[in-house]
Amino acid sequence: MRTRTLTLSAVAGAALLAVTALPAGATGAAPRSAQEGSVTAAALLAKVTSCSQISNGKYRTDEETSATIPVCGKNGAVFWKADMDVDCDGQVTSKCNSGTDPWFQDDTAFHQSDGRPLRADSLPYVVVPSSSSIWKYTSSGIKGGGVVAVVYNGKVEYAVVGDTGPTKIIGEASYATANALGIDPDPETGGADSGVTYILFKNSQVSPIESHGAAVSLGDSLARQFLANN
Repeated sequence: MRTRTLTLSAVAGAALLAVTALPAGATGAAPRSAQEGSVTAAALLAKVTSCSQISNGKYRTDEETSATIPVCGKNGAVFWKADMDVDCDGQVTSKCNSGTDPWFQDDTAFHQSDGRPLRADSLPYVVVPSSSSIWKYTSSGIKGGGVVAVVYNGKVEYAVVGDTGPTKIIGEASYATANALGIDPDPETGGADSGVTYILFKNSQVSPIESHGAAVSLGDSLARQFLANN
């Protein structure tokens, strides 16, 4: 796994004020496994076999690797296929702290509805690269709280966009995301070297951002729409 960079993008809180697009009853819905949804990992992967590149360049998966990962666009979503490094940043917990994570930072780019950083060990979230000449995520309709379908080893986990990372590296998600997908969530030694697909749905947003139940409900709906489009 890569050596993480100690830079955190200072993202304006205004992104959290965007209009939320939730299906009826989604806000505050009780958390449930993404596996209860109607969308399978195989169906999603079948939709992203080819790439229409929207990024100006490609990303590295680690500091020492070459840039080979493009950001692709299709059917109202953007996606990439990469590794998964484990992000434990945000609230200090027994699993995520400076003792368990050498790169730990006590903040995330996007915050909970009470103003506190996100909690990486309980909230599935994904890290997007900070805006650069390679790709500016906000220009693609991606925002804090946006819904993401993360696919790995036959499983689908719905998450939110919760943090930003280095400008040249891609492929990172929270402790909770890794754990839900059966990936070792240890921030220092865990993660997955390859085989992770991230599908981010444009102009989507969960409010409050910390409601995983709302992310699952909205994510399943958006994933079905994604599959229905040619």
